Amino acid sequence: MPRLNVNGTVRDIEVEPDTPLLWVIREQIGLTGTKYGCGIAQCGACTVHIDGAAVRSCALPVSAVAEEQKIVTIEGLSPDGSHPVQKAWLALDVPQCGFCQPGMIMAASALLAQNPKPTEEQIRSEITNICRCGTYNRVLAGVKLAAEGGEAGRG
Repeated sequence: MPRLNVNGTVRDIEVEPDTPLLWVIREQIGLTGTKYGCGIAQCGACTVHIDGAAVRSCALPVSAVAEEQKIVTIEGLSPDGSHPVQKAWLALDVPQCGFCQPGMIMAASALLAQNPKPTEEQIRSEITNICRCGTYNRVLAGVKLAAEGGEAGRG
């Protein structure tokens, strides 16, 4: 039986070893902020952090995650919405439909943790999540605002 550290809580999970991490997070643990989009690790709706790195969980078998690795979902990024990326997203009204946004936020926060002041080119090359609504310009602006430490707009 695998043991996973998700959002700081170690959990015993009873699933087949080839079960995608996404389904363990959503169905076994009950954290539904991480979304299913494509099932082939292309769209990024399922992005979570594993030891700080952005990982697409829909194509990652649970057996590939070691017990000592720390998994963080959108729910664990900041339970009160105070993460700089979440604040920037709100300030700039980044989401349109919002479906892809948990994955976008996880990708952006992982990027900023590795590179606190990315260039526009680095943001565009590192955040490859797909947004059907096309809010890419707002995502770019949100990452820049979070990198600046700003939360202008909402109060």
